[in-house]
Parts: sequence; C-alpha cells; structure tokens
Amino acid sequence: MAAAGGVFPFRDARWEPDPQLEALAAVRAPQPAPLVLDNGSFQMRLGWACADPQAPGGPLLRFRSLVARSRGARGGAGVETQVGNDLGSPEPLRWLLRSPFDRNVPVQMELQELLFDHGFQRLGVSSQGCVDHPVVVTEAVCTPLYSRQMMSELLFECYQVPKVSYGVDSLYSFCHNKRQGWPSSGLIVSSGYQCTHILPVLDGRLDAKNCKRINLGGCQAAMYLQRLLQLKYPGHLAAITFGRVEEILHEHSYVAEDYREETAKWRSPEYYEENVHKMQLPFSNKLLGSTLTSEEKQERRQQQLRRLQELNARRREEKLQLDQERLDRLLYVQELLEDGQMEQFHKALVELNMDSAEELQSYIHKLSVAVEQAKHRILQAEVSVEVDVVDSKPETPDLDPLGSEQSMDDVESMNEFEPLFAEEQPEAEKPITVQPVFNLAEYHQLFIGTERIRVPEIIFQPSLIGEEQAGIAETMQFVLDRYPKEQQQKLVQNVFLTGGNMMYPGMKARIQKELLEMRPFQSSFQVHFASNPVLDAWYGARDWALEYMNREEGWITRKDYEEKGGEYLKEHSASNVYVPIRLPKQALRTAEAAAASKALGPAPNSASEQT
Repeated sequence: MAAAGGVFPFRDARWEPDPQLEALAAVRAPQPAPLVLDNGSFQMRLGWACADPQAPGGPLLRFRSLVARSRGARGGAGVETQVGNDLGSPEPLRWLLRSPFDRNVPVQMELQELLFDHGFQRLGVSSQGCVDHPVVVTEAVCTPLYSRQMMSELLFECYQVPKVSYGVDSLYSFCHNKRQGWPSSGLIVSSGYQCTHILPVLDGRLDAKNCKRINLGGCQAAMYLQRLLQLKYPGHLAAITFGRVEEILHEHSYVAEDYREETAKWRSPEYYEENVHKMQLPFSNKLLGSTLTSEEKQERRQQQLRRLQELNARRREEKLQLDQERLDRLLYVQELLEDGQMEQFHKALVELNMDSAEELQSYIHKLSVAVEQAKHRILQAEVSVEVDVVDSKPETPDLDPLGSEQSMDDVESMNEFEPLFAEEQPEAEKPITVQPVFNLAEYHQLFIGTERIRVPEIIFQPSLIGEEQAGIAETMQFVLDRYPKEQQQKLVQNVFLTGGNMMYPGMKARIQKELLEMRPFQSSFQVHFASNPVLDAWYGARDWALEYMNREEGWITRKDYEEKGGEYLKEHSASNVYVPIRLPKQALRTAEAAAASKALGPAPNSASEQT
C-alpha cells in the first residue's frame, strides 16, 4: 500500500519457519493417501491427495527450493544446513544459497534429498525409515532421462516409496482448469521462474515433438531489474537486494499492450508523475538533525565531559596500580640488599635487567615520585568534580534584596522605562532546528518508471537483455505453422496461460493482441487464464491422483523400476512422452564381432581344434 505522497515502503518480510504438522488418520486408513509434490525451481509445494472432507484440500507446505550450508563457527559442531523458509531472510545468506535445479531440471540430487527430507519431516510422515505413500511428482516438459533416472533412484532407494508417477506441471494446470464444454485441444503458454514453454495439446495428449522452450523467466527478469536499478542508483548498490527487486517485480510491474506506444506515453512529464512508483529504502534519521534547545545541548556536552573524566580517572587508577605494584617489587629487592641476602639480591637484579644497586635506587626514586604525582592528580580530579557538582546547583535568587524599603513610586518609575528596553530584552529561547542540506528521505527513494514495463517485456523481446532467442509471439507463430490450418484453428480456440511469470497485469490483453496480429483476418481465437497460475499445477496433480489412485495407469511400481530402470516412464494424460534409449541391434553387434574375429584369425583353443 502506498504511503503519503505516492511512496511505497519495502515490506522486507521475513520467511516464517514451516510448522511441524501431524498427519491425519484419514491419510493412513483405509489405505495410504498419495503424496503430491509440485517440485518447482522457485517453490516446492507438498500436500495430501485425500478424498476425506476432514483432510485439507490445498498444499500444506510451501517453501522456496533453496538450501544454505555453512561450515559453522570455529570449534563448532560441523556443517549447519538451513532449508526453505527456515532461512528466515535470505539476503545475509545469498552467497551460501544453493538450488538443486539447472534451469528447471533437478540435477543436484544431494540438495534435492535435503528438500525432500525437510518436506516429509514437516508434513508429519510417520513411517520409520521410509515413505510408504504413493508419490506424485511434477517435472518439466521433455525432462532428460538421466534426471528422471536419478529422481526415481532417490525415491525408490532412499525413501522406499511403493510407487511414483511423473507429470508435467503445466498439463496438470490445464487439466484442472477444464470446464464443461472446453475443447480437449489447446495451446499452453507456461512461464515460470527459469523457463517459458509453448506446449501444443491435441485431443488431450501432449505433442512433444512440437514443444518449444524459451530460456527466460522470472529469475532473469529480476536479475535484469536489479542491474537496471543498480546502474541508475550507484549510491544504493548494496540496498538494492534481490529480494527487494523481486518485490518490485511482483507488485509494481505490468505488461504493456503496445510497448512502443506505452514508452511514448512515458516521455510525457505529466504521465511520468502520475504513474511513477517511488520505493522508499530504509534510512537513518540521525543525519536529519534534531530540534534541541541550548539547555539540552549543554546537558549533552556535560554528559560527554563526565564520560571523558570518568575514562581518564579509570586510566589514572589503572596506571597508579601498575606503578605501585612495580614500586613494591623494587622495594622488596632493596630489602634483600639491606638484609644481606646478596645471592637472592643479584638474582633479582638479573630478572629486573639491572646492573647495580645505584640503578635500583634511581628507579625506586622515579617510581615514588610518579606514584605521588598520580595520587595528587586523582585527588585533584575528585575535588574538581565535587566543585562542579556544587556549582551546578541552581542558586536561589533573593526575591527582595532591598528589603521593604523600596516604595511604590520607584516601581512605577521603572515601569515607565520598560517600553524603551523592550527590543533589547532577550526573547525566550526557541528550539533550534538543524535543516539538512537535502531531503535524505527523497535521496533514499527509487523512482520506478519505464522499468515497470521494460522488465516484463523481455519474454516478448529477449533482445532487450542481449539474448538471441525468439519471444513468445514468434515462438507461438513458429509452433502454429507446423500444423495444417484445421489443427491451427483447434489450437487457438483454447490458448491457456499458466505459471507464476504470467501474473503480470495486462498479460492476457497482450497475448490477445499478438494473436490478433498473427492470425488471418476475421478468424476467431480464445485466450483463457488459469484460475490460480501458481497452485493449479498442484491441484491438477491432486485431482489426477484421486482419480487414478486404484488404477495401474501412470504409476511406476518398484517392480517396474527394478526391471526397466530408473528412466522408465508410464505415460498418462498429463505426462511426458516416454522415449526409451535406443541401443544398437544385437544382429549388427554380432556381425561386427564376427568380422573382427576373422580379421584376427582363429583362436588357438577354439572349439573346432578341440574336436
């Protein structure tokens, strides 16, 4: 919410630690309920797919897919690991943050295991040493087989899950938003934290051969905005953090329906003043000056003077104590000389690095004088402090110094001269306000003008950040051109927008404008927006798990994993297309082996020679 003058303060909200939940009895009986994991590169969402009305219908846990591993303090108890929302504020740990994802594909399974451990523990999975629930996991479009193999190995070998199913997040969102009368075909435009995908769906199944990906998403937009603001405000380089940039991006940016026309509007000073957003950075009021009277300033000076006097007195006492200890030691050595203990006396002189008794006497004399002077200074300082305290007491004025001898005529004569000296009389002292040279609050404001439209524009014009890629409009046109006109018409009748990076205001109108420009004259098309672009993938996976809980379709069992490998995938309506690894045919390999054996000659111990 904007403050006075159209200034928006940064919230700088801390992440609340994830609660420790307890699994309900409904997720255990009569059979274990499926566990739904929306494994996104920005956020992980976990919950149960349970038909019981007492069980919550939404995701129970939502936390960032980040892990921070620090070495700990010296002499401490080893490595300290923080996961997800337990990080609190990620800015102090930004250089320690790690993610298991490369783009939108999980590759660091050690970090992925830490995320799963955190989620299963906080979700209240009570089984010992395993997760005895079916698991539904979302994955990216056209996930590499090696990544799926490592994920299956982690789930089956580490967590001992009974069965698992993989599905595409944007297809789950598409299925969840199906309304009655919706066509089963459509063109999905999904933009997330790392990538943007264009997915054609024909008759309810994904056409994987014609899917396209743009390597731009919310992360690249935030990095671009941070670079723009740091170049614009080099004095606030450290204050423009990644978390604040994401807040600006999510709450103050929008997509222009016509980018050139919108930038032309921003050239107008009136339009700029009406639409610019001012973000207030935190700053200290100490430099702004204060309204202090002369008495208050004098009191502060006296307090500082007293602190200095106390510090000097403490130092004098410490020095006096050290000198007194040294003097006592030298006097002890002198007593050894007077008592005739010459051997101990000479040893003591060697320890003191002295050559003779005369040198000892000289040191004793100097230290005695120094000790007496120090005691005298301390005594004088105490007396001066007492005098200052006595002098600081307010004096009681004598209200009638002349007694009662002064007559009323003298008082009236003094009143006659009072107007003559009215201008010379000192006025009551007013508070002195120290005015700053400039407005420090305005100096700590970020003016977000054209950046509000420049940053979201990169998914339509990647060349703005130097990327040699096609934007959303060109990629949609490229995908549609790969189909005949009849199928093109089927696809554009249901253009579906989903993903967190599609939530900018004006996105739907911009997609409609781009389709209007690329489609033939007077042709029809429809653009639909997901009801919840962020959570619809999880809800769609939950709907699928409830429908197929007791079926074999789409589920990979432990037997399938052991027989067919970790990269194996059982297809279903919202899954990727399984493309197995094609090995060379056995006949070709045997022919090559026979040719090689003929070239080398017969073996000495071959079966023909033995017969």
